[in-house]
Amino acid sequence: MLIIPAENTLNWKQPPWMTLSLMLACLLVFLFYQGGDARLMNQAVDRYLEAELLELEAPVYEDYLQREVGLHGDSARVHDLQAFQAAREADDRITLALTLLADPEFYHYQQENRELLWPSAERRQWLEQRVPIQDELIARLSAFELGLIPAQISPASLVAYQFLHGGWGHLIGNLVILFLLGFTVEKALGPGRYLLAYLLCGVISGLVFCAFSVGSRLPLVGASGSISGLMGMYVAIYGIQRIRFFYFVGVYFNYFRAPALALLPVWLGKEIYDYWFAGATGIAYMAHAGGLVAGAAIILLLGKSWLQVRESFFEPEDEEQDERFTSGYGQAMTSLGRMEFDVARRQFEALREQYPDRPILLEHLYQLSKLRPDRPEYRDRARQLMVDTLARKQPERMIEVWQEYLAEGERYHPMAAEDHSRVLFACLRSGELKAAEKAFERLRAGGDRVLLEEAARLLVEEFEKRQMGPKARHYRQVLEAH
Repeated sequence: MLIIPAENTLNWKQPPWMTLSLMLACLLVFLFYQGGDARLMNQAVDRYLEAELLELEAPVYEDYLQREVGLHGDSARVHDLQAFQAAREADDRITLALTLLADPEFYHYQQENRELLWPSAERRQWLEQRVPIQDELIARLSAFELGLIPAQISPASLVAYQFLHGGWGHLIGNLVILFLLGFTVEKALGPGRYLLAYLLCGVISGLVFCAFSVGSRLPLVGASGSISGLMGMYVAIYGIQRIRFFYFVGVYFNYFRAPALALLPVWLGKEIYDYWFAGATGIAYMAHAGGLVAGAAIILLLGKSWLQVRESFFEPEDEEQDERFTSGYGQAMTSLGRMEFDVARRQFEALREQYPDRPILLEHLYQLSKLRPDRPEYRDRARQLMVDTLARKQPERMIEVWQEYLAEGERYHPMAAEDHSRVLFACLRSGELKAAEKAFERLRAGGDRVLLEEAARLLVEEFEKRQMGPKARHYRQVLEAH
């Protein structure tokens, strides 16, 4: 059974570069670093069979497995024993050699008990032939070089094991789930914090695995612990919000909705159950469980500080926003057509709170406010529109709004000197000299000496540049008078 969250869709306009980089890193490590494993193992098998070590070790291995099953109650080795016995009956020497060479626990067992296992001649043969194969070839396999071995934990292996995989199936399965989960969590946290959280979940997952496998020499490889951390982070980000999940059982699949965090105990319970009852599957269930808990915990504990989710994460996608805007805008225009002006104003105001970057909404609000020029709302909307049009580099529209206000609303609620000064500067930049002089007169009536002197100085410079001497002298006299 597979259950994964599927609330978000990928926006390729903003690709999840860090997730794609992690996927690429895993693929490149598998192809170029782990690609040498097959060659090393083939050499080890050839040397092992040529040295006739199979005949020496096979009886010992069967006895070793029987001891593990009988004395230590290791039920997980029952399948290993049955498979080994079947290979011996079929005289499948390659499979037998691979099995013996790939079992680091058995090699350690032989190292510790070689005095008891063989007479001196055979013991000498084992030391001369088997130990070099182990040191020169087996120890150089990627899983033993950089995999996470509970008996030999190192800081480097806690990170490196997350990028190693046991085969194409293992790699592709992890990369698919990494992509499906990663693009959402990356969008929520941002690439830098996402990467650190991903690696931290992998480290914690590895430590949990080692805690349940104390002393083991079997290496752990794969990104599944880190990916489990992404699953924990994913549901913790949404909390108790109901989100969509995809599930696959046998050949049947579908979607369902549930509170995000409600799935955490389900996933966790499944991993713990499988750890105790699934048998020898080769899957690191407790590493998955550790990743789940780590991912959820770091979001719940640090989600309001270092790992705070971006505010933009919960905003609708562009297409959904466009649909919502179109619907709301249509309703407001319908109210306007019915001359329900108060209703339309409230609808446009609500839309502007959601979509402040849509200038058409401010235009509508301005036009509605013009219906009552005696109210201060008209002045406020005019000022807002003037600032907005100037920011969008539309000085002509700014001057037009200003002139409209002078004609309709100035006698009720005069604009401030700063507003007239802003218009004067815009007029000079766009060459509207008559409007600039009109703005200057408004400034002069306002009595703000600092703004007036600056405006007079600019007018003098502009008229001199245009060789309009009388005008320049006039404003120079105004400047000297003040």
